[in-house]
Amino acid sequence: MWEGRFITAKREGKWEYVSRSRGIRAAVILAIDEGHVLLVEQYRVPLGKSCIELPAGLVGDHDDNPDEDASLAAVRELEEETGYRAATIENCGEFYSSPGMVSESFSLFKASGLTKVGDGGGTDGEDITVHRVALTELGDFIATKRQAGLAIDVKLLLFFPFS
Repeated sequence: MWEGRFITAKREGKWEYVSRSRGIRAAVILAIDEGHVLLVEQYRVPLGKSCIELPAGLVGDHDDNPDEDASLAAVRELEEETGYRAATIENCGEFYSSPGMVSESFSLFKASGLTKVGDGGGTDGEDITVHRVALTELGDFIATKRQAGLAIDVKLLLFFPFS
Protein backbone atom coordinates (compact mmCIF):
# COMPACT_ATOMS: atom_id res chain seq x y z
CA MET A 1 0.00 0.00 0.00
CA TRP A 2 2.73 2.43 0.99
CA GLU A 3 6.47 2.25 1.72
CA GLY A 4 8.73 4.71 3.47
CA ARG A 5 12.36 4.55 4.50
CA PHE A 6 11.62 2.57 7.68
CA ILE A 7 8.01 1.35 7.49
CA THR A 8 5.81 -0.42 4.95
CA ALA A 9 2.00 -0.56 5.15
CA LYS A 10 0.65 -3.80 3.68
CA ARG A 11 -2.68 -5.41 2.88
CA GLU A 12 -3.33 -9.14 2.66
CA GLY A 13 -6.98 -9.78 1.90
CA LYS A 14 -8.91 -7.59 4.35
CA TRP A 15 -5.99 -7.56 6.82
CA GLU A 16 -3.89 -4.40 7.04
CA TYR A 17 -0.61 -4.33 8.92
CA VAL A 18 2.76 -2.62 9.14
CA SER A 19 6.24 -4.04 8.69
CA ARG A 20 9.77 -2.69 8.75
CA SER A 21 11.23 -1.79 5.37
CA ARG A 22 14.44 -3.26 3.99
CA GLY A 23 14.57 -6.15 6.49
CA ILE A 24 15.28 -3.83 9.43
CA ARG A 25 14.87 -5.47 12.85
CA ALA A 26 15.12 -4.23 16.41
CA ALA A 27 17.30 -5.05 19.41
CA VAL A 28 15.95 -4.52 22.93
CA ILE A 29 18.31 -4.54 25.89
CA LEU A 30 17.44 -5.76 29.38
CA ALA A 31 20.27 -4.17 31.35
CA ILE A 32 20.25 -5.23 35.01
CA ASP A 33 23.20 -4.80 37.31
CA GLU A 34 23.70 -4.55 41.05
CA GLY A 35 19.95 -4.65 41.72
CA HIS A 36 19.15 -1.87 39.26
CA VAL A 37 17.67 -1.74 35.76
CA LEU A 38 18.44 0.83 33.08
CA LEU A 39 15.38 2.41 31.51
CA VAL A 40 15.04 5.19 28.97
CA GLU A 41 12.45 7.91 28.62
CA GLN A 42 11.83 9.47 25.24
CA TYR A 43 9.10 11.23 23.33
CA ARG A 44 7.24 8.93 20.94
CA VAL A 45 5.43 10.66 18.07
CA PRO A 46 2.80 7.88 17.56
CA LEU A 47 1.79 8.20 21.22
CA GLY A 48 2.04 11.97 21.44
CA LYS A 49 3.91 11.71 24.73
CA SER A 50 7.03 10.39 26.38
CA CYS A 51 7.38 6.69 27.11
CA ILE A 52 9.34 4.68 29.68
CA GLU A 53 11.08 1.80 27.89
CA LEU A 54 13.94 -0.63 27.88
CA PRO A 55 16.86 0.67 25.80
CA ALA A 56 16.45 -0.41 22.18
CA GLY A 57 17.37 0.39 18.63
CA LEU A 58 17.15 -0.66 15.04
CA VAL A 59 19.42 -3.29 13.53
CA GLY A 60 20.62 -2.73 9.98
CA ASP A 61 18.92 0.64 9.61
CA HIS A 62 22.01 2.33 8.14
CA ASP A 63 22.47 1.88 4.40
CA ASP A 64 26.18 1.22 4.90
CA ASN A 65 25.52 -1.74 7.23
CA PRO A 66 22.25 -3.54 6.28
CA ASP A 67 23.57 -6.93 7.50
CA GLU A 68 24.50 -5.67 10.98
CA ASP A 69 24.68 -8.35 13.68
CA ALA A 70 21.89 -7.83 16.24
CA SER A 71 24.21 -8.35 19.23
CA LEU A 72 26.56 -5.64 17.96
CA ALA A 73 23.61 -3.31 17.48
CA ALA A 74 22.47 -4.06 21.05
CA VAL A 75 25.91 -3.17 22.43
CA ARG A 76 25.98 0.04 20.35
CA GLU A 77 22.44 1.08 21.29
CA LEU A 78 22.97 0.42 25.01
CA GLU A 79 25.96 2.74 25.05
CA GLU A 80 24.37 5.41 22.82
CA GLU A 81 21.13 5.53 24.78
CA THR A 82 22.29 4.96 28.36
CA GLY A 83 26.02 5.68 28.50
CA TYR A 84 26.68 2.17 29.86
CA ARG A 85 28.84 -0.56 28.32
CA ALA A 86 28.14 -4.23 29.06
CA ALA A 87 30.84 -6.79 29.85
CA THR A 88 28.52 -9.55 28.62
CA ILE A 89 25.47 -9.64 26.41
CA GLU A 90 23.23 -12.69 26.01
CA ASN A 91 20.66 -13.23 23.28
CA CYS A 92 17.35 -14.28 24.92
CA GLY A 93 15.51 -14.87 21.64
CA GLU A 94 13.18 -13.27 19.15
CA PHE A 95 9.85 -11.77 20.22
CA TYR A 96 6.89 -9.98 18.61
CA SER A 97 5.42 -6.91 20.26
CA SER A 98 2.03 -6.53 18.58
CA PRO A 99 1.52 -9.44 16.15
CA GLY A 100 -2.03 -8.46 15.22
CA MET A 101 -0.87 -5.19 13.68
CA VAL A 102 2.90 -5.23 13.19
CA SER A 103 5.08 -7.96 11.67
CA GLU A 104 8.21 -6.51 13.32
CA SER A 105 10.13 -8.72 15.70
CA PHE A 106 12.84 -7.80 18.15
CA SER A 107 15.74 -9.69 19.64
CA LEU A 108 15.91 -9.37 23.41
CA PHE A 109 19.40 -9.17 24.90
CA LYS A 110 20.35 -9.38 28.57
CA ALA A 111 23.28 -7.10 29.38
CA SER A 112 25.34 -7.45 32.55
CA GLY A 113 28.63 -6.27 33.98
CA LEU A 114 27.67 -2.66 33.31
CA THR A 115 30.21 0.18 33.37
CA LYS A 116 29.24 3.81 32.94
CA VAL A 117 31.33 5.23 30.08
CA GLY A 118 29.31 8.30 29.06
CA ASP A 119 26.16 10.32 29.54
CA GLY A 120 23.93 8.47 27.10
CA GLY A 121 20.97 10.38 25.77
CA GLY A 122 21.01 8.88 22.28
CA THR A 123 22.14 10.37 19.01
CA ASP A 124 21.24 13.79 17.63
CA GLY A 125 17.53 14.48 17.97
CA GLU A 126 16.68 11.55 20.26
CA ASP A 127 16.68 13.50 23.56
CA ILE A 128 16.69 10.39 25.77
CA THR A 129 16.60 10.58 29.56
CA VAL A 130 18.29 7.67 31.34
CA HIS A 131 16.86 6.19 34.52
CA ARG A 132 18.79 3.73 36.71
CA VAL A 133 16.06 2.31 38.93
CA ALA A 134 16.40 -0.06 41.86
CA LEU A 135 14.40 -3.20 41.14
CA THR A 136 12.80 -2.90 44.58
CA GLU A 137 11.47 0.56 43.62
CA LEU A 138 10.46 -0.20 40.04
CA GLY A 139 6.72 -0.57 40.72
CA ASP A 140 6.57 2.82 42.42
CA PHE A 141 8.73 4.40 39.70
CA ILE A 142 6.39 3.15 36.94
CA ALA A 143 3.27 4.19 38.88
CA THR A 144 4.70 7.69 39.36
CA LYS A 145 5.59 8.04 35.68
CA ARG A 146 2.17 6.74 34.60
CA GLN A 147 0.45 9.19 36.98
CA ALA A 148 2.53 11.98 35.41
CA GLY A 149 1.02 11.06 32.03
CA LEU A 150 3.86 9.06 30.49
CA ALA A 151 3.30 5.90 28.45
CA ILE A 152 4.73 2.61 29.73
CA ASP A 153 6.17 0.09 27.25
CA VAL A 154 4.55 -3.36 27.54
CA LYS A 155 8.01 -4.98 27.79
CA LEU A 156 8.25 -3.67 31.36
CA LEU A 157 5.80 -6.41 32.30
CA LEU A 158 8.91 -8.63 32.40
CA PHE A 159 9.49 -7.31 35.90
CA PHE A 160 6.12 -8.10 37.44
CA PRO A 161 5.11 -11.49 38.79
CA PHE A 162 1.60 -12.68 38.14
CA SER A 163 -0.31 -15.13 40.30
